[in-house]
Amino acid sequence: MSMSEETKARPPAKWRPLRWVLRGLAALVPLGLLALLIYGVMAQNPNMTIDDSLGRDQPIAAPAFRLAVLQGGSLGSALAPKLTSVFARKTVALSELRGTPVVLNFWASWCVPCQEEAATLERSWRQQARSRGVLFLGLDMQDVTTDAHAFIRHYAIDYPNVRDPSNDVARTYGVTGVPETFFIDARGQIVGHIIGESTSQQLAEGISAAHAGRVVRTFEGGSQGALR
Repeated sequence: MSMSEETKARPPAKWRPLRWVLRGLAALVPLGLLALLIYGVMAQNPNMTIDDSLGRDQPIAAPAFRLAVLQGGSLGSALAPKLTSVFARKTVALSELRGTPVVLNFWASWCVPCQEEAATLERSWRQQARSRGVLFLGLDMQDVTTDAHAFIRHYAIDYPNVRDPSNDVARTYGVTGVPETFFIDARGQIVGHIIGESTSQQLAEGISAAHAGRVVRTFEGGSQGALR
């Protein structure tokens, strides 16, 4: 190539900085794609933080919420003195239950595994939790209010329930389906988790863990209904 041809092949000096900028952007594209991939994996498994913490035997703060009261329930002598006025209101916040261990159950009336789990939850509430001062709190989600009330009447559920018409609270807990149950100690720390339909034994272990303020683990429960 002659000197004149080589000179013509070179980009003008004023374009050379732009060329390096473009090369730098091209190098950043794979990094951006990798970041999006990692975000996508985290978004599909948002409860990894809670379950990883439990896997390390470390409690983790329960995400806050304030929701409408669906049913005040029958609290019993151990819980009524400090919680009757709380559930007499239109809404309740998780922070207002601080000082009381909580078994938080996410459910929906259209969820078949929730229907199959209902009797087990009610039995554990009446026979194990209520007299020990451990509160059962149902969180009805993505549901019609009248259907939720019909579900509560049909299965004779008498522990308190709140309602989230969306799945906003479930997402903060990393819930991937219903039912799921979280055990929260008196300090407001999650110490256990059941993914799917719970058993009496799993509930008994979780109730004891919440009451004692010690980490139990993440249980693999039974079947789940997909979120809507």
